[in-house]
Amino acid sequence: MGSGKHYVLAAGGTGGHMVPAAALAAELMKRGHKVALVSDARGVRFPDLFDGIETRVVPASRLSGGPIGWLKAANAMRQGRSAALKLYREFKPAAVVAFGGYASLPALLAAFAAKVPTVIHEQNAVLGRVNRLVAGKVDAIATSYDKVERLKPGYEDRVHLVGNPVREAVLDLRLKPYPPLDEDGIFRVLVTGGSQGASILSEVVPDGLALLPMHFRRRLQVTHQARIEDIDEVRRKYLEHGIPAEIATYLPDLPERLAWSHVVIARAGASTVAELTAAGRPAILVPLPGATDDHQAANAREISAAGGARTIPQRAFTAQELAKQIQKLGLEPVALANAAACARSVGRPDAVRDLADLVESIDADYASAGLGRAQPVKVAPAAGAAYAKVSA
Repeated sequence: MGSGKHYVLAAGGTGGHMVPAAALAAELMKRGHKVALVSDARGVRFPDLFDGIETRVVPASRLSGGPIGWLKAANAMRQGRSAALKLYREFKPAAVVAFGGYASLPALLAAFAAKVPTVIHEQNAVLGRVNRLVAGKVDAIATSYDKVERLKPGYEDRVHLVGNPVREAVLDLRLKPYPPLDEDGIFRVLVTGGSQGASILSEVVPDGLALLPMHFRRRLQVTHQARIEDIDEVRRKYLEHGIPAEIATYLPDLPERLAWSHVVIARAGASTVAELTAAGRPAILVPLPGATDDHQAANAREISAAGGARTIPQRAFTAQELAKQIQKLGLEPVALANAAACARSVGRPDAVRDLADLVESIDADYASAGLGRAQPVKVAPAAGAAYAKVSA
């Protein structure tokens, strides 16, 4: 491919938006393209994700807070749109790819005004608010799940199932076997609440692991990511229970931790689920109950239905329930390996390749000439999820 085009990626400043955007940026640059990023002040704080990539911070705001809040948001969006238009005049993108979050909205509004082709990518199993606002106007909608809630039936001709791109270091785990678990071997548990941690995991997991039979508890080795305000209490609990545990607020080597894990206890954020299915790791998932449109519960359905995870609603997530589920998984090494295979079976390891193919299939010259939108056409999944361009 390597046509040397320019692409703008737009993403709100959370890990769920920024990680897949970074994966696509790396793939596009590998193909000889140039990439620029549009985000908010939070997005540019992620270390190492967009090194060497031109980045523009644009004003953006949530549409909340009543009439005064709406006015402030509208003003921020206008400013952000102007800043994005300035970037497009300089950078001349072949397409704008947005990953959701309010920071992506000004970039999309500018793209509509400038007649730049647009692609949105939805990481969750429920279409996000910003993506719902623009879904009727974009040229292509890339999804991570076969079934996406809040996606209108009339958009089928623009919908492409590609999956959720993950970091290359996580994708490499797919080439490695699931770590063997002997009857008397060490049982490694990874606990992670995503980029912000999760207090409920810190409250329940140490006590739940302490309820395991002594012969099982002695085999445990835990890595636990905790919020900074919880870390001292979590450390105290593990010490009190005599369970070897490494506790940290941030795990820069998360792919390595995932590689040796036998089971993961986590929230059900889009990136977490994508990494579990890419690597093939069994999990106990506790969806965030306050997530917009309950999207974390929706994210957990596919891997759970396949047998790769057990989902526990937060209201039912007690030490006793956790101990019961861990025993069901950990006392039968064959069942654990089968769960790992089931998680792997719903992974979409070619997500970043297929998303890049879709982005490249948007013909900037065709769209900007005013001849109508380029319509990417899905090819059968068995053909490698390639895409072709046809005239409208």
